Amino acid sequence: MTTESKPLSIAVLLGTVRHERMGIRAARLVVKSLEARGHEAVLVDPMKTPLPLLDRMYKEYDAGTAPELLETLATLYRRVDGFLIISAEYNHGIPPAMKNLLDHFLEEYFWRPSGIVCYSQGPFGGVRAAMALRATLAELGMPSVPSLCPIPHIATALDEGGKPADPRTQKSLDRFLSEFFWYARALKRERDQGTPY
Repeated sequence: MTTESKPLSIAVLLGTVRHERMGIRAARLVVKSLEARGHEAVLVDPMKTPLPLLDRMYKEYDAGTAPELLETLATLYRRVDGFLIISAEYNHGIPPAMKNLLDHFLEEYFWRPSGIVCYSQGPFGGVRAAMALRATLAELGMPSVPSLCPIPHIATALDEGGKPADPRTQKSLDRFLSEFFWYARALKRERDQGTPY
């Protein structure tokens, strides 16, 4: 089995806790698309894994004393090959649930790529939040790949199960994922040979 054909393990981070959230539709689309290509997709949903507002980062706990939820996420993050970020846009910025989810960890992200799937109810698909996310993701050690996958008008673009109304949405996601996989495999090869620190 070549490196290109080996399955990857991807954490899909959803950044919304709103009760009538549309982001779960995008997350379902991404998870299904990853699994259709034979990869492992692990959805991290802050409604199902609620983290408190950040008080102490995972790394600030003595070994073995972190809350179980943080330990579980840290273990997941250390083993995955990359992160796909599913983000809305709140007031042209990063949703607070996403920022809180991200900020609990640091070294666990290192040397792995991220990809941004952004969405909005309007025509821009959340790209303004994506620009703010790029800086945050780079600072956390998981820089985002060059392309984005914006989903405008999400309420009509995807049904509740994540199925696109327009086949161009899936085509756009597939192209974006191909790029993301290239970076994930490249960084995996380098991690396997060691990291600078």
